Amino acid sequence: MTVAERVTDTSARAKAPHAIRIHLADDVAVAVEPVHAGDRVEIGDATITARGEIPAGHKIALRDISSGEEIRKYGFPIGRATSDIARGDWIHSHNLATALSGSVEYRYEPVRHETSAGAKDTVPKFMGYRRANGRAGTRNEIWILNTVGCVNHAAERIARGGADKLAGVRNIDGVHAFSHPYGCSQLGDDLHNTQRVLAGLMRHPNAGGVLVLGLGCESNQMDSLLALAGDVDRSRLKVFNSQDVTDEIEEGRSALDSLIERMEGDRRVETSASELILGHKCGGSDGFSGITANPLVGAIADRITSFGGGVILTEVPEMFGAEQMLMARAENEKVFDDLVRMINGFKDYFIRHGQPIYENPSPGNIAGGLTTLEEKSLGAIQKGGHATVRKVLEYGELSPPSGLSLLESPGNDGVSSTAMVVSGATLLLFTTGRGTPLGFPVPTIKISSNNAIAEKKPHWIDFSAGGLLEAGRGKREAGRGKGEGGSGKGEGVRGATQESLADELMELILDIASGRKLARNEEQGYREIAIWKEGVTL
Repeated sequence: MTVAERVTDTSARAKAPHAIRIHLADDVAVAVEPVHAGDRVEIGDATITARGEIPAGHKIALRDISSGEEIRKYGFPIGRATSDIARGDWIHSHNLATALSGSVEYRYEPVRHETSAGAKDTVPKFMGYRRANGRAGTRNEIWILNTVGCVNHAAERIARGGADKLAGVRNIDGVHAFSHPYGCSQLGDDLHNTQRVLAGLMRHPNAGGVLVLGLGCESNQMDSLLALAGDVDRSRLKVFNSQDVTDEIEEGRSALDSLIERMEGDRRVETSASELILGHKCGGSDGFSGITANPLVGAIADRITSFGGGVILTEVPEMFGAEQMLMARAENEKVFDDLVRMINGFKDYFIRHGQPIYENPSPGNIAGGLTTLEEKSLGAIQKGGHATVRKVLEYGELSPPSGLSLLESPGNDGVSSTAMVVSGATLLLFTTGRGTPLGFPVPTIKISSNNAIAEKKPHWIDFSAGGLLEAGRGKREAGRGKGEGGSGKGEGVRGATQESLADELMELILDIASGRKLARNEEQGYREIAIWKEGVTL
């Protein structure tokens, strides 16, 4: 969503706070800096005096609003007033509540909004690893997976020993174990979820070699796991059960030797950006996420899909309240029907467990200025840009190589990010307003919604979209200092346009995809997986 108008403080203070109205139909503006009682702000021909303290990222009323009235942001309702609100008041959880309730009947009413973000003759390149199944990886790593939590420690020991074996091997990017507590005493959907995650990791193009370490007596039996994995290059796969060998650490080291030998000839080759598959995620969102970082990532979604590449969007509960905007972009009625089933299925999932459907946002989101699920969802879905929805994926299902896909997964950062990797994402774009160190098996590029968190946490943040908050302030600064943006070199520009920031972010994506730069999570060693557990454990 583009920024339509800006609200600038007219007080005599040295540095005036300002606020942003996103859409001309909005009833609120978002404070970019703290607004104090008595501050005078202008919007269009109107002058508004703040009636109280309004934290940065929070909403200020642009008109008098009666109790029960809808309140709009992004041009859409984000809930109803729970009391009378005066122009200039702070709007938050004390006077705004969700208007969502119960189930919704949906109709297929398609709206086409194809983008022209990239012409076929200008598709950029990256240096990737070509796999036997035709897919392209952004890393060439050895991944150690365990069928059951009982062998976590052994897998981690094998991985630590593998670092020494890679000394002098230029074309292998690392050895990583991905531990989890599951695989034993699991039943039904829980066991199947564990197997789907591990199977997806086994066939991932960023894994040039895979060692699967089992125990032998677990519910997650090796034979059934391998059968589910299906199309895996067996020359790059080693498996064994610890109960079947004398020394599982030595057996693992021997398996690593074989995998290293198989991978030594691997080389990066020039690859079209049309072969990238990106997973788009938000976590620790604030009131700026839907104004800066999420629309910026949406612009990347439009570029990648216009090139012929793939983008995955998930966090189904964070589609509630905005799902009809996604449904209107369904490629055909089958995709629409699949999306309706996914949305309603997730609502049923909440109801089965006796939980409220519309409890979101989280405490951190609320502190950052997000009040209702509608508000959070309208900001969150912008990560998908305007691309047509071409596929609805079940949890663990492989993504098609092109187009925007919506993936069945909860909003939890670890579970949903892992799910996108399992479905084939070779890079993650992770937006955040409050910051998070999380990283996953693939490079996880953190994009902050504001410059402050990028400056505070330069070891977490790869790129700052905060320059979009500074646009229109008059002076443009290059913003190349420490913490202004990504990878420690300050990618991101103060006072930038969305197009210029998208150009810079695209350049960073290609550099990281090519191995010329590491994402912050890789530099810091933040890599993990989380598996969706929803059933019974024996």
